[in-house]
Amino acid sequence: MATGGFLPVVVMVALNVAAAVMVLLVKVAMDGGLDPLVLVTLQQLIAALFLGPIAFFRERKSRPKMTMEIFLYLFASAALGAALRQYMNFVALRYTTATFVTAFSNLAPVLTFLLAAVTRSEKLNLRTGTGRAKLAGTLVSLAGAMVLTFYKGVPLTNTHLHHSASPAAPSSSPLSAAESSRRWTLGTVAILGNCVCLACWYLLHGRLAKKYPYVYSCNAFMSTFSFLQVAAIGLCAKRNLAAWLITSKFQILTVLYAGIVACGVSFVLLTWCIEKRGPVFVSAFIPVVQIIVAIIDFSILHESLYLGSVLGSVFVIGGLYLLLWGKRQEALQQRPKVSEHDREQQQQQVQLQP
Repeated sequence: MATGGFLPVVVMVALNVAAAVMVLLVKVAMDGGLDPLVLVTLQQLIAALFLGPIAFFRERKSRPKMTMEIFLYLFASAALGAALRQYMNFVALRYTTATFVTAFSNLAPVLTFLLAAVTRSEKLNLRTGTGRAKLAGTLVSLAGAMVLTFYKGVPLTNTHLHHSASPAAPSSSPLSAAESSRRWTLGTVAILGNCVCLACWYLLHGRLAKKYPYVYSCNAFMSTFSFLQVAAIGLCAKRNLAAWLITSKFQILTVLYAGIVACGVSFVLLTWCIEKRGPVFVSAFIPVVQIIVAIIDFSILHESLYLGSVLGSVFVIGGLYLLLWGKRQEALQQRPKVSEHDREQQQQQVQLQP
């Protein structure tokens, strides 16, 4: 089949499972003492080593020479899309719960649309049904983000752990209410910054893709640049080399998985799915990882699932699907219509082919 048949669905489910496993590994590894800055640095290094050879062999003949403009685009994309975004994502995982982080991350496509509408890179016609659907989806998702941020609610699962004041570290010693609130606020700010960086990166990468449409080389360069960026900052912030030595087998496994599977293999498969079924199809699977993470969160990590996270997630996911539906219908309406005469000619050409 031209659209890849059922295989893209299987691949997208597998990618969401892989993303959920990464969240689990990172959460446990950081609770065990792995620093987020060290994790991002090593992750991007491994991703660059994985994607570099693939980019070289697939695009070495077609790839043009590097210009200063393309270099600046790649450098900025690396800072927004990999270095800063991943660091804030890991900080959010440290101070909140995995379910909360994945729920809030669903806001990134909505913020992308909002920024695109503000900068007029995407039209928003409120006189059409699709335009009103996109606006309604945006507002509903933003309302869900407000619920996630300001309403925690009662715990729905693992209520026996509710006496522990820190939802991010239930196995550690209980924290004071003030310290728990401060950590949760810091984690919320971090995941919001993650979503803003990702939204800005989507817009920036859209322009980069037109100037440098070589996806493997582009991501290999971005992984390399982000590694250099984070390494430079990390070596200044953590001059003690002992902080960079990872001896735990579990932490080594986490770093390798984050670099090879979460960044390298996942990117290759995601690119294939986009080529087969388009970006809207891929975006529709975004909330799936949240469901998997929520199951892992309270069954394996024994985190409490709060009422605010459930209500906020419902609003964010509902608004996201309403926005995606509006964009999908708008894209279908903009397709050039084929006349009956042209359709008959196409059918005759097909019949004449041997």
